[in-house]
Amino acid sequence: MSILAATGEALALLAAGDPGLWGTIATTLAVAGAALAVALPAAVLLAYALAAGRFAGRRAALLVLHALLGVPTVVVGLVLYLLLSSQGPLGALDLLFTPAAVALGQFLIALPILTAFCHASFEPDLQPLREHARALGLGRLRTALLAVREKRRGLASSAFAGFGRIVSEVGCALLVGGNIAGSTRTIPTAIALETGKGQFVEGIALGIVLLLLAACASLAFFWLTSKGSDGR
Repeated sequence: MSILAATGEALALLAAGDPGLWGTIATTLAVAGAALAVALPAAVLLAYALAAGRFAGRRAALLVLHALLGVPTVVVGLVLYLLLSSQGPLGALDLLFTPAAVALGQFLIALPILTAFCHASFEPDLQPLREHARALGLGRLRTALLAVREKRRGLASSAFAGFGRIVSEVGCALLVGGNIAGSTRTIPTAIALETGKGQFVEGIALGIVLLLLAACASLAFFWLTSKGSDGR
């Protein structure tokens, strides 16, 4: 079968509403959305603390943060697998090969990425903004909220960048999720499975969806960053 013919069948399969394909797509979005919903607020807090604080060890924390950006996702999956396995310290939680394990892995992958991007958004002019807030008599909490409001465009672009990263992740999801149909199978792990079985139509169909998701996230990131990160 030619690539063109396989692509046509893949589009027809998507249009027909194949429950297996769309179930995998729904699982992917649900898991990535849950991971992002937890990771983004945590990343904003960490990024603000790193940008606003002047504490001992701040430089070391920034070095660690940027070092974590280079950790392969399969290594994150391996460490998490060892922690969650029946012989691991967290084995009693019985999370291995569940959607929660996949979401946890994606959270761990997304957190340093989101923190680094949010920190880059806060860092350039945070100190003048804080001084202005102090002059207005604002407390620490209101100052932090003001900073988030002023940098909301940059923070939103960070969220899209993080989503694009985790929605296409395969190594960690495969290790801790087990690629179980109807439960932990995500688009990237399903593509690996279907292609390995020679089922190229299903793989192409899911690949099209994954490309569209990643492209939408990338375009949103580009549009927001091109507008600037000052919220105006």
